[in-house]
Amino acid sequence: MPNICIHATITGKVQGVFYRAHTRDKARSLNLSGWVKNNPNGTVELEAYGEENSVMQLVDWLKEGSPEAIVVNVEWELCDHTYKNDFKIIYE
Repeated sequence: MPNICIHATITGKVQGVFYRAHTRDKARSLNLSGWVKNNPNGTVELEAYGEENSVMQLVDWLKEGSPEAIVVNVEWELCDHTYKNDFKIIYE
């Protein structure tokens, strides 16, 4: 199965509920690389790279997120980036 990269934005109650940490842990469990970060507007943004099936499993997981998150919407699109490192949280 080919590798793909997605760029996603998640809206809802996704900050202050450990959404990034749970996303990092889920992505790592799926052997994905990339990053996740909070945006000033209250959304969470990420890029995930890896085997297509694993990336799509992460997309499905993003719709639920961390136990206390209330996900309203997940928008994602394919992107052209390649990541060879671990999946990390970006703190800005």
